[in-house]
This record gives sequence, C-alpha cells and structure tokens, in this order.
Amino acid sequence: MESRLKLIPPKITPPLEDNYRPAVLANRAYHKEVEESRAGLPLVLGLARTDGSFSRFKTQVFPEEHPNAEANFFYVERILKFLLWQRGGWKIYVGGAHSIGAYIARLYSPEGARAFDHKFMGEDVYGEKFSVISCTPDEVPAENEGSKALGRNLNGYRIGFDLGASDRKVSAVVDGKPIFSEEIIWEPCIQTDPTYHYNEVMAALKTAASKMPRVDAIGGSSAGVYVNNRVRVASLFRGIPKERFGEINNMFIRIREELGVPLEIINDGDVTALAGAMSLEDNGVLGIAMGSSEATGYVNLDGNVTGWLNELAFAPVDYSPDAPVDEWSGDRGVGALYFSQQCVFRLAPKVNIPLPEGVTDAAKLKAVQKELEAGHKGAEKIWQSMGVYLGYALAHYTEFYDLKHVLILGRCTSGRGGQLILDGAKEVLRAEFPELAAQINIQLPDEKSRRVGQSIAAASLPKLATEA
Repeated sequence: MESRLKLIPPKITPPLEDNYRPAVLANRAYHKEVEESRAGLPLVLGLARTDGSFSRFKTQVFPEEHPNAEANFFYVERILKFLLWQRGGWKIYVGGAHSIGAYIARLYSPEGARAFDHKFMGEDVYGEKFSVISCTPDEVPAENEGSKALGRNLNGYRIGFDLGASDRKVSAVVDGKPIFSEEIIWEPCIQTDPTYHYNEVMAALKTAASKMPRVDAIGGSSAGVYVNNRVRVASLFRGIPKERFGEINNMFIRIREELGVPLEIINDGDVTALAGAMSLEDNGVLGIAMGSSEATGYVNLDGNVTGWLNELAFAPVDYSPDAPVDEWSGDRGVGALYFSQQCVFRLAPKVNIPLPEGVTDAAKLKAVQKELEAGHKGAEKIWQSMGVYLGYALAHYTEFYDLKHVLILGRCTSGRGGQLILDGAKEVLRAEFPELAAQINIQLPDEKSRRVGQSIAAASLPKLATEA
C-alpha cells in the first residue's frame, strides 16, 4: 500500500532508525493541508461491537476531485487500523466519499492486504462476519460508548490472579491488603487440552481460598481479548484445537458458576492501568507494558475501563515504507516492533550485539540488557531509540485517548533501560509537542505503585454480590 501522505522527518531522530516517520507528524501535516485547502469534507468512521457499543471517529478529507485526494486512502486506512485495535469492531461504517469506502472494503476483505484483520476482528474476536458499509456521514449510527466502573472495590475477602505466558500468580486479599501470594511456573501455550487450564486456574484459586475464612469475589487479568468474561483470543490458549476452544471460551463463566461468587477477568493491560490509577489516585491513565509484546490498558477520565481492546501492539505508529513488518499480522510499523523485546532484537544487530542462540527470548533480552548495564554504547542507542519512538507514539495516542498519566513498565524497562526510555520520550514531547509535555505525566512505577500491585487491582474488579 503506497502512501501519498507527506511523511515528515522527526526533529529528534532515533539513533538507530534514520527512516523513521512518525504517524502523528504525517497525520498533523495532512490535517493542516486539508484545513488550508478550505475544501475539506467530513468523514466519519463507525465501529460496531457485539455488546451494542459503538465508536465514532470524525475527521476531514479532501474532496474526490482534489489534486491531493490520493492521500485520503492511506490516511483513512491507517486511522481505521488504529481504531480497530484500540476499540475493536466487526461492522465498520465509512461515512464519506464512496471511493474511500470502496477502498477500505477491498483492503479489509479475505483477499485484501488486511485479510488478517478481517478474520481476527470478525470470526476470532466477535464471532461475526466482518463487514464494511459505505455510507454518508449522517448515516453512521450514533455513538454508544460503554464503560464499567470495575475495580477499586477493596472490601471483603477477595482473590486476585494474573495468568502470564510463563507463570501464574494468585493472591488472597483482605480489605485491600494481600495476606498471601503465590507464583507458579507453568507452560500454558503448548497445552492442547482445555482441562489443563481449568485445573491450573482452579488450583490457584483454591490455594488462595484456603488462606481466608471465605471468598467474596474473584478478579483476574490475562493477556488476550476478553469480552464479557469470555475468552475470544489469547496467546495462552493457542495450543487448544479449534474444535475444543468453546471449553476455553466459557471457562471463566463455568468457574464463576461453580464457585458461586462474582468473578471478572479483563485484559492484563487494563489491570495495569487500573493499578496505576489506584496508586496515583487519579484517572486518565494509560499503562504500557513493554515485555514480549506491547500490552496496553486504559482507565478513562471517569475512572472506568472502557471495554475497548486496547491492543496497541498492532496499531500503526510508523508510516515509513521501510518500517519493519510484523510477522503475525503482516503489517508495517505497528507498536509491538517499537515497544517490546521484539524492538530490542531487531535493533541489536545494528550495534553488533549478537543474540545468543538456543535460549528463550527472555534470556536473549537479558543478554542485551547485560551489555546495557555494562555501558555498551550501542546498547544505549537501542533504548534511546525506544524512548524517541515512545515520545512520538504518545503524541499519536492523544488523538485517540484522553490522557493525564502514562505508566511504562515491563521487562524492557528494567535497570537503566527504563530511565533511558523515559528520558527520550520526555525529550521528544518537549521538543515537538510542548503542550503535551505540560499535560501528560509519564513515569515508571514508583514504590507506591508497586505496593498497590496487579493482584490487588485484579482482586478489586468485581463488586460484592450484595452490592451488585
């Protein structure tokens, strides 16, 4: 897909990526050109989800007869791609020029360049046939954004759990204070029997329950997409055959019914953001965990989680035609390649740091981090580059989120790396986006954030049955 947008070089260039072209700069330049043309026409994107919620995004584009109209296609497609992975949707409305709607329909079809997104958002996440409807702006349905006041419920005897790719954690929490925690190594991704997952989760819950006189509520977090406590897509369960995935889909509903207490499970990124909001005692928090991928979560200005996907690992942040390609989705310039160990691995060869062979990805990351801690200048450039990426990405994210705080964490932020990322992001905001530098507080978890941890935040998700 060729870009006809003007791709703007950043004021601050990542030390290891001269061709980096931030999405936010291209979009802002496009907006300015449309405005200066005095010919801009409204375009509204709508995204429908199966719970009845509906997102709208308004913008302006060039008329079809305008000399710059070719730029519309790339601009609108990249915005839609971001919205799909931020908010989710299986039925897409393109309210504007018919040529744009037809272009999006071709691209997001089983034969188009976005066939991955077509299948993932339709069949995998929402269990519907993905569709694109071309219409006028006025024909796009009204916005219906739902949000839930999940979390911050600290009363009673609660269990909080977190399911990761290499370990599962569980805590017994009494009136907001953890009295017991356990971390067990497991291998969920290679398991082909749903019973394994059910037994492991139940074992964790029963262990925590044994430390308290009763259990009033259970809250959990896990990587993946969860809709109304049902597993839609999650890497933890990728070994499960398709014909048995229904057992996984309903697993947490089954556990809730068997234990007879309120249970909520949501994406681990949202729980991270909730933990940050609880520790900061404020809202408008975006949590970004930089680990094996980019895991993100959001607590809105009302203190609620939105029900959006917030899977920004697959949302585009770099519009360069030379941007790296994500091996799973086949798309270029998406977040996972800039804010995770995947970024470290692709940049390490540029500074002549060899990655050890025959070891886990976690061990590879530690090997590069060891070079960083030893003062390797090339390793420093890797994390400095990640800081530059983050600064421009945060400016881009503000087009889609109302932000007051950004909390960055995860394995890539350990040691010196976290501060290098933080410093780089702040430098970009000061240089290119001073209004945002004054508005957004970016930080690593402080001591208080660590005390109000993931397990407490997860345990606080459900209201007690007597309060529901």
